[in-house]
Amino acid sequence: MIEASMIWNEPNNKSHWDLESDPGWVQFAAMARLAGEAIAAEAPGLTRVLGGMSPIDPDFLNVLGAQGALDALDAVAVHGFPLDWNHWPIDAWPERLAAIAAATDKPVWVSEVGISTFGAEEVQEWGLRRTFDLLSGRAPRIHWYSLYDLPAAWPATTRHREAEGSSYYRHFHMGLLDEHGCAKRAARIFHEFAPEFGLCQWFHYQDHRLDDAVRIMRELGVRRLRTGLSWADWFRPDCEAWFDRQMQALEEFEVTVTFCFTPEHRGTWAHHTAPPLVPEEFAEFCAAMIRRYAPGRAASVGAASGTNGMPGGVWGETRSEGGGCGAGGRGIGEHGAGVAEPSIGAFERADIGRE
Repeated sequence: MIEASMIWNEPNNKSHWDLESDPGWVQFAAMARLAGEAIAAEAPGLTRVLGGMSPIDPDFLNVLGAQGALDALDAVAVHGFPLDWNHWPIDAWPERLAAIAAATDKPVWVSEVGISTFGAEEVQEWGLRRTFDLLSGRAPRIHWYSLYDLPAAWPATTRHREAEGSSYYRHFHMGLLDEHGCAKRAARIFHEFAPEFGLCQWFHYQDHRLDDAVRIMRELGVRRLRTGLSWADWFRPDCEAWFDRQMQALEEFEVTVTFCFTPEHRGTWAHHTAPPLVPEEFAEFCAAMIRRYAPGRAASVGAASGTNGMPGGVWGETRSEGGGCGAGGRGIGEHGAGVAEPSIGAFERADIGRE
């Protein structure tokens, strides 16, 4: 079930929002306000969360607040990766959260936190334990990034790609499981931290990992999941069928669904980070997704209820407009056939905002 909606992802990160096209986030603030109001009209009380900040920056909140964007939101979120990209130590987590809490009266979520196995699996295992010690009880929602490694054959969408050196390659090692579904050391202890720790896992258009992911999350004791529905993907052929399948498969979890990524033909320029030509169109997309998957649901964090879908064809409605594990590893089943090439619209890991 959908327990919360998140508006955009890392809006203060150049890899997710074109700051040069929108200095001062004037267009973003207007778009976020419209989207928040549209979601509330469809599902009064459903928690609306500002997409996770990366870097963690109270001044960014002040800028949005001065433009009224936070008036249409119920919570804010942060992302942090101190052992991989951020310029602060892992033990600074409490003070980073405190800085944001001092800038807003809204709850502060941690919608992405993670540690790569680029150097060693032991680093991720230790980091998971330490992160739990530092964050437990300090945020209403904590989503660990991520369940799966980014497959080596799929590019990570970052600003500089290989020019980032090892920073680029860390994008491919963030999972509790490797790209073949084999468990790393941290996966074998994750149940100790669930359900307080949920997971963040993006699913590509027609993602072959979906069914295995559901099963393994269940085994890990995960109840809370953050994922995305891409506005850009909505224009793919038969995308409504894929969205229906994805949301039906995830129905047993408390889902925070993230809406972002501008379709190339609907942006001020042809890029997923571009401000929309018509911000009301993004708000309409958010409203349509809530209407489709959480119609009329009055929900707040920890208290979502109701049934998914829409009257008269809950999962079947269409739009009117046109290998294995090595020694000691743990497999999670066979992947399906027909894997689609990933697109930026499908939310695989983009640049995480090194400060």
